[in-house]
Amino acid sequence: MKGFIHSFESFGTKDGPGIRFVFFMQGCPLRCLYCHNPDTWKINNFAFEKTAEEAFQEVSKVKNFIRSGGVTVSGGEPLLQTEFVLELFKRCKEAGIHTAVDTSGYLLNEKIKSVLDYTDLVLLDIKHINPEKYLKLTGKPLTPTLHFVDYLMETNIPTWIRYVLVPGYSDDEADLHAWANYVSSLSNVKRVDILPFHQMGRQKWKRLGINYALKTINPPTSESIRLAESIFRQYHLPLG
Repeated sequence: MKGFIHSFESFGTKDGPGIRFVFFMQGCPLRCLYCHNPDTWKINNFAFEKTAEEAFQEVSKVKNFIRSGGVTVSGGEPLLQTEFVLELFKRCKEAGIHTAVDTSGYLLNEKIKSVLDYTDLVLLDIKHINPEKYLKLTGKPLTPTLHFVDYLMETNIPTWIRYVLVPGYSDDEADLHAWANYVSSLSNVKRVDILPFHQMGRQKWKRLGINYALKTINPPTSESIRLAESIFRQYHLPLG
């Protein structure tokens, strides 16, 4: 089974602990308004097509450099390509390499559960806690992600949770309190990151001819970031 890959990075530092080899997989069911990789949405727009063995050979070339880190599959949504990720992670575990999945948590089935059996860390985006606002931000319902979170809790898989702070969309104080209160109940959460919204993907939307609804939205101010951090600390969340 070959994986459809958008791109890969040999020395990633933002996709899990340590230095990591990151595969950005093609395909995503969400349509997030702030997505900075809309060119990953359609699964057939891949740049590379590799078997799990071929992908692992790429990892092996830099194994010594990622010894303190590992391999992360990101996207897009990597759990759309379960067979590839499962075979890649099996090879990683045989070689003693740490594995991480960066996901929206929108998908969960038996094949995905098999992937999670070989996953050391889940990087999970819970993009909003209000169902209506989540739907507006992503084009998909929130409930599947909450079910995914329940499964991570049941299996006690270590999880880092990220929250993208978007002015006018995800910076309401009441919503931040509700989000933090929910996440504070999750015993498997080891870290929480606030990711300030940015405009780095704007040109990709323009190039693809997709209407970019957030083109007039500025990044959050330092004050609004500090406010979000302050609220999250009130709930004793482990900020990164």
